[in-house]
Amino acid sequence: MQPFDFICHIEPAGIDGLIFYFSGDDSRQTNARVACCYQALKDKNPAWLKEAIPAYDSLLVVFKVAQIDSHGVYAFLRHLPMALHEQTAIKKHKIPVWYGAPQANDLALVSTHTGLTEKEIITLHTSTVYRVYAVGFAPGFAYLGDSAEKLNVPRRDTPRTKVPAGAVAIADRQSAVYPNTSPGGWHLLGMSPMKMVDTSNAVAGRLQMGDEVSFFAIDETQYRSWHEQ
Repeated sequence: MQPFDFICHIEPAGIDGLIFYFSGDDSRQTNARVACCYQALKDKNPAWLKEAIPAYDSLLVVFKVAQIDSHGVYAFLRHLPMALHEQTAIKKHKIPVWYGAPQANDLALVSTHTGLTEKEIITLHTSTVYRVYAVGFAPGFAYLGDSAEKLNVPRRDTPRTKVPAGAVAIADRQSAVYPNTSPGGWHLLGMSPMKMVDTSNAVAGRLQMGDEVSFFAIDETQYRSWHEQ
């Protein structure tokens, strides 16, 4: 199977899957092309499609082998009119954060890794506009990029067994808000009172691929008041 358009590489994923890898001038353009293809495929919704899973630079397409083979899937995507699905209206989110909240405070560790003061860390984090590159790991967990290069920190040597819901975290030039209590190995900057998952909504996650996210600082009083509303 030969590359085509913005798809630079194709790999099989078992007997019922293909992974399409995308190219671009930078990570945002590459991811936008993944999102474009994903949306075009979901809009067509062919009967053979079992699942489509987008990531930073790839799209996994899982198909029903009783209805189509990998060559048929390849041909379908090659003729998919993706250019008609460029994202025109980007959904923007502003997420409040109580930086340095005691239950989610790795600011000192991040300061040691980066050489930045805690105030500089917060300033960099709040001045960045992030793109939602992918949603996964847990329902509503959105991978946001790209953090400023100065905030590029590795994952913790020892992951936590329990990260609180609402914890705002960074790792490897990514940022995220933990939607639920779960294990996690990212460095924590603070807590957000905003819920990331709405089980009453058909699209449960607040953040979706292609959205833009920015963070702003609130204090403890505002955090607790937000929770009470």
